[in-house]
Amino acid sequence: MMRSNAGATANGHTLPSLQHPLRNLSFLVIGAGSRGNAYARALIQSTPHASIAAVAEPDAFKRQSFGQKYIWVDAKPEPWQSFEDWRHFAAWEEDRRRRLEHESSGVDGVFVCTLDDTHAEIITALAPLGLHIMSEKPLATTLQDCLKIYRAVLPPGSTSPDTIFSIGHVLRYSPHNILLRKLLLEDEAIGEILSLEHCEPVGWWHFSHSYVRGNWRKESTSAPSLLTKSCHDIDLLLWLLCTPPTSAIQKPHLPSNVTSTGSLLYFKRSRKPSLAGNATNCYNCPAERECLYSAKKIYQENQLDKGNADWPVAIVDPEIKEIYRSDKKEEASQRLERRLKEDYHESDPSADRRPWFGRCVYEADNDVCDDQVVTISWQEDPLATSQCNREEERVKGRGTKLATFHMVASTEQQSERRGRVYGTKGEIEYDSKTIRIYDFATKESMTHHPRQLGGGHGGGDAGLAMAFFSAVQAVELQKMDVAEAQRLHIGCTLEEIVRSHAMVFAAEEARKEKKVVDWMEWWKAHVSDT
Repeated sequence: MMRSNAGATANGHTLPSLQHPLRNLSFLVIGAGSRGNAYARALIQSTPHASIAAVAEPDAFKRQSFGQKYIWVDAKPEPWQSFEDWRHFAAWEEDRRRRLEHESSGVDGVFVCTLDDTHAEIITALAPLGLHIMSEKPLATTLQDCLKIYRAVLPPGSTSPDTIFSIGHVLRYSPHNILLRKLLLEDEAIGEILSLEHCEPVGWWHFSHSYVRGNWRKESTSAPSLLTKSCHDIDLLLWLLCTPPTSAIQKPHLPSNVTSTGSLLYFKRSRKPSLAGNATNCYNCPAERECLYSAKKIYQENQLDKGNADWPVAIVDPEIKEIYRSDKKEEASQRLERRLKEDYHESDPSADRRPWFGRCVYEADNDVCDDQVVTISWQEDPLATSQCNREEERVKGRGTKLATFHMVASTEQQSERRGRVYGTKGEIEYDSKTIRIYDFATKESMTHHPRQLGGGHGGGDAGLAMAFFSAVQAVELQKMDVAEAQRLHIGCTLEEIVRSHAMVFAAEEARKEKKVVDWMEWWKAHVSDT
């Protein structure tokens, strides 16, 4: 967020004060689900200079609920505040521009928070409108669609956009990870990085909710779990090990190889308890009381009965939350039970078009990995002698190194990332709340406790929303050009966004074909030559 006093960017650097007063900005949110609500809430709670001006959402209940919270409150929505989908907004905006009706001004930017496989169509259609865009991760579900978006937001003949473009890689924006990057790259707290191991513990029941019963359970209707769940973890690794500090104007240190192993280890029919028999739904299963993954336990007993009608209950049925808050707890409970009892027959061709939260986790149609390891390696890539004469400075931050990432479903912790970084002078151990540094020379350790902002992803949701706002504000005030605002506030270029997604697709190719992928050759064949 740009303020009249000096402030910190997403990269942790301080900017000089702006002489211009802040201008209020307005945004459209496309998709009023959990992520759309998360960004809207983060934005309006972080600055009085931003407003959610409109929502586009096909579900009437979600659209109305979102509007009452963030836009029209108790009033009746105006025509420019509520749209049944993004196409209606686009048509309205194009018509407004033709008629130049400035009494209801258009929005400055858009948050795209719809299902992953819709992003490419939406962004390529909205790009000609010249709006600033923040897309929820992943950018798209195929490399081809990622590249389609890349080309759509670039002006003809240009290599950089003329509007701000951001992606929901929220891990870059949490206070914890901003400090971790500073300690590693700027303070050089453990010397040169030699290797890094990073783990995303998804959480045992969280994985069953989203990736066995939920929208992201099948690769054919969604994408690999490495993309849908962990693309921002791969981005975090590249941010720490590829991208130089903001103060160092030099090319990134690109990887040399990537490989991956992983599969669906547990949530499949061969793991089904014999007591469950032929049951396909928790509510008619004789093993329900003994099953960890009983939908009745997960959603009813452990959530709604304990007063939580938000996520994950609201994902099962968003109307339950409003019913529960209206003091109709029994009605809410009955509605939840009806939804959880819904089931399908395997011959139903439409079964994969929606989630089934009461379905037996051993009889679901899921196929995405519940356990996967990715290994990325770098070769030494010194700077040219024209840039630096001293050999040790030429290889600084560009030496041989290795990173491993482990996405695992069966964990106590739920998305509380943890890892270790091994350096030439020390070691760093981190989780989502602390960073511990051990110094080889002094044999002493120091533990940092980064501030916790609250909200999703350790403050990353709020950090990303504010970075996007700050970048748009800087451009609209004509204080910075787009490239400078993108670099200082968003902290990554459009090419970096594509690169981190491409790394996921390369890792998936390596996993499926059981091989080691040469990154430079793969990038040339699949990205740069296309």
